[in-house]
Amino acid sequence: MALQRLDNKAARALFMDRHALAEQPSGGAKGADLLDLIHRLGFVQLDSINTVARAHDMILFSRRPSYRAKNLKRLYERDKALFEHWTHDAAVIPMEFYPHWHLRFQRDEALLKSRWKNWRRDGFEQQFATVLQHIRDHGPVSSSDVGKDEKKGSGGWWDWHPSKTALEFLWRSGALTVIGRNGFQKRYDLTERVIDTHLCPGKMACDAEATVDWLCNAALDRLGFATPGELAAFWDTVSVAEAKNWCEKGLTQGVLEEIEVTCANGQARKLLVRPGLAAADLPAPPGRIRVLSPFDPMLRDRNRAERLFGFHYRIEVFVPAAKRTYGYYVFPLLEGDRMIGRIDMKAQRDRGVLQVSALWPERSVRWSEARTRRLQSELDRVRRFAGLDDVVFAKDWLKDPK
Repeated sequence: MALQRLDNKAARALFMDRHALAEQPSGGAKGADLLDLIHRLGFVQLDSINTVARAHDMILFSRRPSYRAKNLKRLYERDKALFEHWTHDAAVIPMEFYPHWHLRFQRDEALLKSRWKNWRRDGFEQQFATVLQHIRDHGPVSSSDVGKDEKKGSGGWWDWHPSKTALEFLWRSGALTVIGRNGFQKRYDLTERVIDTHLCPGKMACDAEATVDWLCNAALDRLGFATPGELAAFWDTVSVAEAKNWCEKGLTQGVLEEIEVTCANGQARKLLVRPGLAAADLPAPPGRIRVLSPFDPMLRDRNRAERLFGFHYRIEVFVPAAKRTYGYYVFPLLEGDRMIGRIDMKAQRDRGVLQVSALWPERSVRWSEARTRRLQSELDRVRRFAGLDDVVFAKDWLKDPK
């Protein structure tokens, strides 16, 4: 029997809908409304780079223009409606999901003990009891509050002293919880003092099979269609083998089906969906231009973004300037269901301006005066969000497509 096929336009609409980008960017952006949005996305990646605003704030602002950074801080630190841990990177996650992270704690504990013996300086395991007792006696700490008598490393950002490594290990394995940040420095407390008891079953009570089932279901809900590998990568806790087993079981039970999804280049991929999804009535995404974060969840899997949107996007932060195709940290531009280009811009706070250095349209995009006006409207929104007074364009800012 021939498989149902989801054409590329419908696939883009579905994928954007699951990432809260198919509707008009509007709505409440604090409290329960903000929590609902994060719940819908699954998590929001945290990142320290602040070229215009921090990545997590840009992610939320692109969907809810009334959002401000203090709204996330309040939801996380005061209301304790979110917790911080790892998916593929550090992220804030709805507290409701916390019980499903016990498997992650177990797996991180085993993985990091093995890796960090080679990657970190010796002695961090001997600091576990000391660090825990210090927090028990003195309350929450940052890495600068522990290991004051330990020699600081000279190997750069990741050359941690043993007590800093102990803090990170105890957080990743569940004994500690990050309760917020000063600037971008994490503050840690004992999990037993932070997380409600009903969310903290003992580690031996973790049901791995039930957790894998929840993680795969939750990933598919947020992707719409996926391969087993994409389901595993979403939370980065489930192994590919576990995801494959879950998919095979779902196909056998009839709760999953295989369809063909047409890529931007016309080729088809076989992907898994819930039955009937391919025939769903999907909204047309709004035509307004939006600046996305380089870490936006819709673009997180660069290969999938290229297959689905025909958008080849890589961050060139660690590429020498002479070898960069674009700027150091360029922002993707979304219009309707198309990625139309990338823009190099930076908040120059000493001047109070959003400085636009360059914009490269995609080859398939004809840049018109109307597009420039729509871009200016979006940049004015970004400018206000970043607390700046004006938008300034460099001479010859509009570049030829590459």
